[in-house]
Amino acid sequence: MSYSSAHPWRATAGMRSRPAVQTAAGLVGAVFLLVGILGFIPGITTNYSTMQFAGHESQAMLFGIFQVSILHNIVHLLFGVAGLSMMRSAGAARTFLIGGGLIYLALWVYGLIVGSESTANFVPLNNADNWLHLGLAIGMTGLGLALGAGGRSTETPR
Repeated sequence: MSYSSAHPWRATAGMRSRPAVQTAAGLVGAVFLLVGILGFIPGITTNYSTMQFAGHESQAMLFGIFQVSILHNIVHLLFGVAGLSMMRSAGAARTFLIGGGLIYLALWVYGLIVGSESTANFVPLNNADNWLHLGLAIGMTGLGLALGAGGRSTETPR
């Protein structure tokens, strides 16, 4: 068994180095997957019986704060699967983080422009969603840019 000089208390036998950008993409993907699942659980999602496939008529609220619909939850699930799939390579992980961040930036702008009662609000989005989307845009893009295609490594089991 060998020990890392940077972390002498951590055994590195059976460990390989993974770029931090891949770990970040995997964590972000796992959170999206979890949020997508939670959006379908009554109680965690309030007003669950009012959930619509799409549109602003859905009054279902994840954690009682974020307006969701079946489509909105499916988008979270797809982002989760994409993040977990794209974490396999540093380049794909970076693409997921930066591309996803840009998509969330566009959703933030869209949410600010489209009224919450408009038929164009098909996702649906409320004020809390809008500001969360800005935070996701900054966070995901920032991670992708800061960690780069290689960046620091994290230790993962083989």
